[in-house]
Amino acid sequence: MSARGVPQPGPGGAGRARPRWPYVAVGAVLAWLVGYPLLITLLEALGLGGATGSAAEGSFREFVQRSDEWKALWQTLWISLASVVTAGLVGVPLGFVFERADFPGRRLLGALVALPVALPPLVGVIAFLFLYGESGFVTRAVSAVLRLEESPWRLDGAFAILLVHTYSMYVYFYLFTRAALSRLDAALYEAAASLGAGRWRILREVTLPMLRPAIAGAAILTFMTSLASFSAPYIFGGGFRVMTTQIFFSKLNGDLRMAQVETVVLAAMALAGLAALQWTDRAVSTRGGVRGIAPARRSVGGRWARWTAAAAGWGLAAVLLLPHATVVLISFVPPGTWTTEVFPPELSLVNYNAVYSDAESLRPVVNSLWMAAAATLAALALGFAAARGAVLHRGPLGRSLEGLISLPWAVPGTVFAIALATTMGVHAPWVGRFVLVGTPVLLPLAYLLRNLPLTGRAALSGLGQLDPALEEAAASLGAGRWRTLARVVVPLVRPALAAGAALAFITALGDFVVSIVLYTYDTRPISMEILGALRLQELGIAGVYGVLLATAGAAAFLVWGSGEVRENQVRT
Repeated sequence: MSARGVPQPGPGGAGRARPRWPYVAVGAVLAWLVGYPLLITLLEALGLGGATGSAAEGSFREFVQRSDEWKALWQTLWISLASVVTAGLVGVPLGFVFERADFPGRRLLGALVALPVALPPLVGVIAFLFLYGESGFVTRAVSAVLRLEESPWRLDGAFAILLVHTYSMYVYFYLFTRAALSRLDAALYEAAASLGAGRWRILREVTLPMLRPAIAGAAILTFMTSLASFSAPYIFGGGFRVMTTQIFFSKLNGDLRMAQVETVVLAAMALAGLAALQWTDRAVSTRGGVRGIAPARRSVGGRWARWTAAAAGWGLAAVLLLPHATVVLISFVPPGTWTTEVFPPELSLVNYNAVYSDAESLRPVVNSLWMAAAATLAALALGFAAARGAVLHRGPLGRSLEGLISLPWAVPGTVFAIALATTMGVHAPWVGRFVLVGTPVLLPLAYLLRNLPLTGRAALSGLGQLDPALEEAAASLGAGRWRTLARVVVPLVRPALAAGAALAFITALGDFVVSIVLYTYDTRPISMEILGALRLQELGIAGVYGVLLATAGAAAFLVWGSGEVRENQVRT
């Protein structure tokens, strides 16, 4: 308030009082959808819900005493840390190459190198299975060249999981490194060079310290993504259990109490990771400013050196795109025609005809489309409302709204699936619990919660860049709040909202982690149909569904990979 008692302009717009109650209501809905299931699961695990205290105490005691639980916990931690190391070793050098070097095709190759992030996790896993599994293309080729009667390796266990994680997660280090390098001030390098520092000393004492916050952010993001990984451990893990698969198998065996205890443990680990990410994000914002012009890119040697670098880049892009190409090729292999040959002897459209001509085969496609669309629309509306409240009302309300938007990303999908199944499996409307298990509502609701950070963070990014004077000008011309919102605010943040919605839709379309816990036969999505086809050895059918998901993911990447929105989405 000014000295005369006139409301001053807030961070979001016109100089008039902004009602808080709509955003308090949004916060209450988010708390019920996001926080309440996690709270119920914690209470159930502690014996403060439906279970007796002695039963809960016994479950925790059993967890502590079981060696397989400690082993799964340890394996979750070390495979996540190892994924950070291997992804960083690949992604950081690539970021330097494509941001600092200049060679033919650099811009296109730079986009292709980031494309693995658009591949749905389950599709990426089956692509590696087709490539490097015992009957994969590469494996058969190596066996043929070396004249081996058996496969030279087995793609399972920790090595296979680490290989898939490295392929899918190095993109975080790559994008973060490129973004940070583009923000560095060339004057820092000039000052260091003028003091006699050589190239390697400048790298060690100037560049890397400035990159430390961005690399730390990518490391935390990779660690949390690996912590929540389910597809690779489920397909390739075998006897190598991590906490996500441990939770799933506990529920599958009917030991819901132990699944709840494991869920609480994994959620605690994930929330610790979120706290570390928020600390890192503050470090990035305070240390990563630009004070000048970024250094010019170095031209790679002479003509032959430039074209050699371009050829190496295209070779790398081919290797990175090989999983995509493999899924496409497998989709054209007729059933029973590919046995011992290195390359499939016959290709046809029979698998596509089998999928698109059968109503029962199309049901998973229809299910995934309508559930992903419904979840995305709801997540877009709820995420925008929460982001609007967070921007307009700084302080406890704004921080609470922003925290609730981010929480579903921090908590692994397996944890959320168990929490929803626990909460929405009891009829108690007076405490906000309804029986949704087994209904068509539960899976879209789970998709909504998992996608909320994508739409909400995109909205926060767009709204945070708006000039408050625009809303003040609309108000001075007599526009009401709703007209200002519809005619000024929404059109200006539409690109950010479209990017977040596109990525959220594709993420829901290819979801596997939540779906395998919550789906029913009537609501089975594409990911579960892929898993069923693999179990029946119908590789071509699995390939057709995989092509559908990969194509949709690539289309979303084209929307997502533009400007500042891309950076915001990667950081979520």
